[in-house]
Amino acid sequence: MIKSSVTISLVPEAKGGPFVYWDDLPNNCAKAAELGFDGVEIFPRSTESVDKNQFQDLLSKHNLQFAAMGTGAGMLVHNLSLTSKDINTRNKATEFIKSIIDFAGNLGAPAIIGSMQGRHGNGTSKEQAIEWLSSGLNELGEYANQYKTPLLYEPLNRYETNLFNTIGDTVRYLNTLDCENIKILADLFHMNIEEKCIHQAIQNSGNKIGHVHFVDSNRHAAGFGHMNHKPISEALNEIGFDQFVSAEAFPLPNSDEAAKSTISSFNKYFR
Repeated sequence: MIKSSVTISLVPEAKGGPFVYWDDLPNNCAKAAELGFDGVEIFPRSTESVDKNQFQDLLSKHNLQFAAMGTGAGMLVHNLSLTSKDINTRNKATEFIKSIIDFAGNLGAPAIIGSMQGRHGNGTSKEQAIEWLSSGLNELGEYANQYKTPLLYEPLNRYETNLFNTIGDTVRYLNTLDCENIKILADLFHMNIEEKCIHQAIQNSGNKIGHVHFVDSNRHAAGFGHMNHKPISEALNEIGFDQFVSAEAFPLPNSDEAAKSTISSFNKYFR
């Protein structure tokens, strides 16, 4: 059964970004549970910034699952990427992601690689960037396998990366890797920009999708834009998707209203 999740950002530098809840982990876990979400997806500044025991207690207290953990602060705060020209930076990026994998994997959740994939340019060819990316993903995918969790790779829109932008291109790329433990995070906002047909791209993905960012056309919460989510939900059911659809959306008009619109839309299309 497809499960619902809502994002909680714990990164002060990301203020203004597309996360529904912010900062107060105990209070926001309570709100997520009260609204009926199945889980929470968190974005930490680093693993040291999250009290693991407290978080486990919160999940247990509110009967929530841990949907996924983001690595975006590696790029935003620490300027790390898997395709940096500097080998020391690439190595630090790998170690940062491993720390996220360790934290999340021990609690049964996958880690997400989005912005930390980087991009080519400024003297780095696309071929070289992809070679570095492949090396990193192969190592990290195998590392995540010890926890029996996939590594989630997110194709971003053309304004955020020039590596892989569509689900189809990403599927073909992942099929070239040695590691098979990497799944796609299908973000509906990015897909709305890049795909000719969102539900068709999902249908063509086979079993490669492991997580979905459930938002509307304008990156507001589902229900606050013009995206037709019905064929998308049908396509996800058609491919046998049974993981999380998670709200990575702007907290507009405020966090509570964004969360309420999300869970209402989730129940409409997935329940």
